[in-house]
Amino acid sequence: MKIFTKESLIATLTAICNGPWIQSCKPPGNHGAVGNTLERLLGIEENNLPLPNATEWELKGQRRGTSSLVTLFHLDPSPQALGLVNNLLIAKYGWPLENHPNEISFRQTITTVAPSDRGFQVIINETEHKIMISFSANAVGDRHQAWLQTVEQRVGLGQLNPQPYWGFDDLEYKAGTKLKNTFFVLADAKKQDGNEYFKYNHIVMLQTFGFEKFLEALRKGILKVDFDARTGYNRPGHNHGTKFRIPANSLPIFYEQATTLFDIPLGREERLKRLDITEARLIDEFDGAARDGPTFVQLHSYEDKRARNLPLKVAEQPELDMEY
Repeated sequence: MKIFTKESLIATLTAICNGPWIQSCKPPGNHGAVGNTLERLLGIEENNLPLPNATEWELKGQRRGTSSLVTLFHLDPSPQALGLVNNLLIAKYGWPLENHPNEISFRQTITTVAPSDRGFQVIINETEHKIMISFSANAVGDRHQAWLQTVEQRVGLGQLNPQPYWGFDDLEYKAGTKLKNTFFVLADAKKQDGNEYFKYNHIVMLQTFGFEKFLEALRKGILKVDFDARTGYNRPGHNHGTKFRIPANSLPIFYEQATTLFDIPLGREERLKRLDITEARLIDEFDGAARDGPTFVQLHSYEDKRARNLPLKVAEQPELDMEY
């Protein structure tokens, strides 16, 4: 399989940013669609960036101006052998899933700043070097009192037992291997005729992730812990994985160096203009890229609104080890 060097990936991403609108590979509004579509366009498997030192680089994408959070990584709490998300949080503290009353969910985005309205909070134990999940029945809001009564019947109103946690060392290893360096790509988004389209137009290269910055963001409530799991009823249950998430514009604060490689946002008039989809690139045009492996980005030229494919070779991709 051909692999990207750092230089050829930058060249390819730049060509994509200079190219046309791209149809999303996901339904409109999907949170991960910008990144997933970019990976499809590059012809790489999800979360598998083919650089020579693959563990040292991550690729993330996000819509411009979105309030959605960026996921840094997934890591369920310890002791992982006990399966605490399913066996404790859902089983003893879960509540009916909206629109699926026969399923029980545990969906919470929580921080260190204050308990959620269901009484859950992130606690940093500096002495034991642990990040822990805490529960306080006294912090549960009025609208969840009926649920709190079910918790009392199932497990009582004391502290979580055992208390889910992440060790500092485990988190530092996870973050260090997943996020040491990152290419962060933004796109303007437009919904039209039941589809969503992206105009990629921002690339920033982030280098040298700092774990102390990670902990400081957690202390300040910038970094959030997000649970998203449910049981199943006439369908399998699913744990989407416990996520560590931040606002997109906060991502550079975790790195020692941030280098903007491309930044040409669309003006307001262009964002509101109806898209001529004959000039857009449709998702099925690069459906086979992940199977075949990319050696170029296929861009399009149009004459009299009649399309003809013109491959544009943006960079050679020699299989060489590179220094980053």
